[in-house]
Amino acid sequence: MLSIHALYEMECRIFKKINQHFERKIWNAYFRTITNIGGAILEILLVLFLLVFARGQLRLTAVACAVSLTASHLVVQIFKKCFPRKRPYLILDGTNFPINALRDHSFPSGHTTAIFSVIIPLILFHPSLSIILLPVGFSVAISRIFLGLHYPSDVLAGMLLGSLTGYICFLKIVIPF
Repeated sequence: MLSIHALYEMECRIFKKINQHFERKIWNAYFRTITNIGGAILEILLVLFLLVFARGQLRLTAVACAVSLTASHLVVQIFKKCFPRKRPYLILDGTNFPINALRDHSFPSGHTTAIFSVIIPLILFHPSLSIILLPVGFSVAISRIFLGLHYPSDVLAGMLLGSLTGYICFLKIVIPF
């Protein structure tokens, strides 16, 4: 059985394997851009756009996205207070990270939680969207590690939290209608 220390060491190795490519200009430009899709501003704008312009089942799905985004954000804030994990660039020597990097706690990844809390209801509404939305979600998740801002477990927790919240909101809001 793996110890907590062994799991942390393995996580740090995965983190460093991804983060070591920070200096590659094309990857850096891609991940700096895609990471913003998981940010609060774009997620809120996307959900508001759907709430204003969507009709029928898609509008109910947009409501599920809005509730999911809000609920998951609240849970992220609670977790960040209860589990005050420092970001990897503050702990691990040799970590590459952007200027003016976030300094709040890293667990769980808010960007990853946000993107998955919105894409899961949309995928459940229209499964063919998964071809586009899942690669976007996974790219946002990897971008958080690439940019030195999150450990892989922060991102995994964000994926699970966002997915679970999105799934529950879809079931409670869209399915009854």
